[in-house]
Amino acid sequence: MKVAIISGSVYGTAEEVARHAANILNAAGFETSYNPRASLADIQAFAPEAFLAVTSTTGMGELPDNLQPLYFSIRDQLPAAWRGLPGAVIGLGDASYGDTFCGGGELMRELFGELGVREVLPMLRLDASESVTPEADAEPWLAELISALRG
Repeated sequence: MKVAIISGSVYGTAEEVARHAANILNAAGFETSYNPRASLADIQAFAPEAFLAVTSTTGMGELPDNLQPLYFSIRDQLPAAWRGLPGAVIGLGDASYGDTFCGGGELMRELFGELGVREVLPMLRLDASESVTPEADAEPWLAELISALRG
């Protein structure tokens, strides 16, 4: 199965989590496409069969600047070929921000919903105020994702 990994990062932590997720998925026999600067055309050329979004949150619950162009081009075009495909989201944030905690992840969940991407696992919320190793903290959830994708 081909898994497209989409990420948005402010300080690089979400990119590290996405890279780690790609390594784990590859080791489990999946083919992944991960490029933090991927365009919609790049993702469509890969012909994904599943999606994983990994994003931090910035400002008042927004997506990081590096993910916004891709997010808006996907939202504007809503690729019909993605309808019904499995997907999941890892959101990074800081719980001390209250209502906007993991807001970037919530925006990706909403976008996947608009696309008709099936959420196969509840969003993983990684809290920067509690986690010093978000890549390792994501591993049990990633194991569940692998099981869900093999379903």
